[in-house]
Amino acid sequence: MRGKIGKVPRTPELHIVPANGQQIAVWDWPGEGPPFLFAHATGFHGRCWDRIISHFPERRCLAVDSRGHGRSSKPAPPCHWRDWGRDLAALAESLSLRDAVGIGHSMGGHVSVQCAALRPETYRALLLVDPTIFPRELYGAPFPDVSFTLRRKNHWHGPEEMYQRFHGRLPFSQWRPEILRDYCEWGLTREGGHYVLACPPPIEASIYENSRQPESDIYPEIARVRHPVVVMRAGRTRRPDVFELGASPTAPDLASRFANGREVVLQDASHYIAMEHPERVAEEIARL
Repeated sequence: MRGKIGKVPRTPELHIVPANGQQIAVWDWPGEGPPFLFAHATGFHGRCWDRIISHFPERRCLAVDSRGHGRSSKPAPPCHWRDWGRDLAALAESLSLRDAVGIGHSMGGHVSVQCAALRPETYRALLLVDPTIFPRELYGAPFPDVSFTLRRKNHWHGPEEMYQRFHGRLPFSQWRPEILRDYCEWGLTREGGHYVLACPPPIEASIYENSRQPESDIYPEIARVRHPVVVMRAGRTRRPDVFELGASPTAPDLASRFANGREVVLQDASHYIAMEHPERVAEEIARL
């Protein structure tokens, strides 16, 4: 049942942390206990997690803007998936993070697994929300054409224009309106007299194009992860030759690849589980 979240998000502090040669933006909600560490999807940003974080008012939560996104530095393409794992591990080391619950959506799930293998002490458990971890046989296979990404509208009057343009269109029309507003509010940066996308279209396109490169195959790291891992995925799986953002990119057998994995399948959800079913994600975080 879709209802209003009904919680007022806390206001985080913004830190810019040098990590792996980049300036990484981290949104920090102070609190107690082992932290929650959130990693976002391609083209998104850390503030997409605000409404889920609002379920945990006493807990310290950290949400990262990955390189190329949000308020973090934006090195020119090509974009290599290994870099984000190194960034996150370096950030965790810089902040002395230990025993966190890691939550990663899409690309953020892939990145969280990398970090867990590179720096295991970062986490006590992982929740991978429809992670972009393909069936292993797809690594090295050509990726579908994503040239449309380069044609994204990249000049805006502001977040309200973006919201009005998106809220009636798929996939955004299925999102909670308050989460779409967060996406628009923090998904733009000011440039002169207008706003531009906080993840530039060439960076987004390069991320997709390189997602199936052989070096993006993290199955060797998956075999080393001993943490409890929950793989939450949408029921409809993406076809290899079609770039269908609403379908799940996650290997259907992914949970079984982890030493301590468990699967949750949401048949009525699209790839954007965290935007459509935030309470369900919050419930799994609480279980971990």
